[in-house]
Amino acid sequence: MSNIPEYNSITAIVIGCSVGGLNALRILLQGLPRNLPVPIIINAHVAADGTNLLPHLLANQCCLPVTEAREREPILPGRVYIAPPNYHLLVEIDKHFALSVDEHVCYVRPSIDVLFTTAAEAYREHLLGILLTGANNDGTQGMHTIKALGGQTIVQDPTTAEADIMPKAVIAMGVADRILPLSGIANTLREIATLYDT
Repeated sequence: MSNIPEYNSITAIVIGCSVGGLNALRILLQGLPRNLPVPIIINAHVAADGTNLLPHLLANQCCLPVTEAREREPILPGRVYIAPPNYHLLVEIDKHFALSVDEHVCYVRPSIDVLFTTAAEAYREHLLGILLTGANNDGTQGMHTIKALGGQTIVQDPTTAEADIMPKAVIAMGVADRILPLSGIANTLREIATLYDT
């Protein structure tokens, strides 16, 4: 029996990270079971002019398909999607992706705030937002919106983060439901999968 019953209505998970994010994501994805019945959508700050190696690097750590999100692609359960470089990744109300080249937010594109805010509007109380290590405030407003629209929020314990500015900003705003080390977040994701076991 789960000890996190408030997660039994989650239908999507969004994750944001910046500095130190690759190692953090590897730890989280290594523990994901094949039966995870929700999509995971990741926004990591990557170089705008570089090839996005994250899907390849993370696919080696995960038993779920890991791909770069594409324009108008339907969001499917059991998959891990990565925001492409130099585009904001948005979730539309019909649960499809949209890409935008609008102005940078918090000096970055893709912006975690943009993904989190649009995902919150699409999934509302069925969304889980996770913010990991990072060296700016991107994601803070998005986590606020997730919380305001009834979703759940988890922040990496700043003492375990390679860069603690991002998680500290969310904690200071008071919108973190849980503050966990990476191992605790990984355990939570595994437990969410068990909620759907029959």
